[in-house]
Amino acid sequence: MKRRDFIKVTGLGAASAAAIAAPAIAQSMPELKWRMPTSWPKSLDTLYGGAEIMAKVVGEATDNKFQIQPFAAGEIVPGLQVVDAVQNGTVEIGHTASYYYFGKDPTFTFGSSVPFGPNMRINQAWYMLGGGREILNEFYKKYNVVSLLAGNTGCQMGGWFRKELTSVNDLKGLKFRIGGFAGRVLQKLGAVPQQIAGGDIYPALEKGTIDAAEWVGPYDDEKLGFVKVAPHYYYPGWWEGGPMLLAFVNQDRWNALPKHYQKVLEQAGHYANNWMMAKYDQGNPPALRRLLAAGAKLHAFSPEIMQACLKAARELHNEVSATNPDFKKTYESLSAFAGNGYSWFQVAEIGYDAFMARNSQS
Repeated sequence: MKRRDFIKVTGLGAASAAAIAAPAIAQSMPELKWRMPTSWPKSLDTLYGGAEIMAKVVGEATDNKFQIQPFAAGEIVPGLQVVDAVQNGTVEIGHTASYYYFGKDPTFTFGSSVPFGPNMRINQAWYMLGGGREILNEFYKKYNVVSLLAGNTGCQMGGWFRKELTSVNDLKGLKFRIGGFAGRVLQKLGAVPQQIAGGDIYPALEKGTIDAAEWVGPYDDEKLGFVKVAPHYYYPGWWEGGPMLLAFVNQDRWNALPKHYQKVLEQAGHYANNWMMAKYDQGNPPALRRLLAAGAKLHAFSPEIMQACLKAARELHNEVSATNPDFKKTYESLSAFAGNGYSWFQVAEIGYDAFMARNSQS
């Protein structure tokens, strides 16, 4: 039977066919409204902007059937309690840095950056293609959440200090705002780490509650005004060589999503991730020049300090690995991947970048 005759016999014209297809499409694209608290103030338009971009892409890709509303830190959830809110189902999704929750388990640090871990590209390659996502999401199941890649800042700065560091001894007693697991490394060298949400750092530094603070890099640091109260600006942030930001989704909510929505969320996170990396690469160079003009004094951590911190970090990683199977499994996976990555990077990437930096005209 010809197709035209079949349509006549069965009465299936275009309108009838569309009517049959419509319910199936509607079922696969339910209307959802999710809330996404973040760990970032709105003033940080790259970190908070990553969450906004992710939400925007999800809406556009689903004809606004799937809507996600981002919230700044403290609006509905404190900045350092985003994972808790997602875990217990208070909200469906959150945008944060995994290492903020290392107090629950040190393994959380790998979802952002482990001290003296790999650079941005190697870290993300491990998460995306080196087994990192699978290892981490198996761990995150214990907390009823699943992770999606949703940002990266690139290598960060070492922070703002009231006084210049001349030796390792200057770290003793130093009250230093530093995020995540790296604080435990500095504790080994006598520092007193403080974990403070982004919007609360400047008042603490201004009042002298802390002696130093690290955040991200020039673009964000300029917005937070640290140069006004702590002029010594150090690099590199060895605790964050290439830190990922993740979107955490409640496990039950994730499992209930149509597969199409799961893919939309995943791809929206990747889009936000790429946007954030480009945004920082665009914004950091001119911001650093402005900070130097405003009185910032740029310093590299001395080889003595770097080596002491590296030694303390490796000691700590081994100590935690001895008692924490999840940490050990993740650390071994990342370390093996990073070792291979740097064996390649030193062949071409590092040599080329070093040459171009020496011969840059800007």
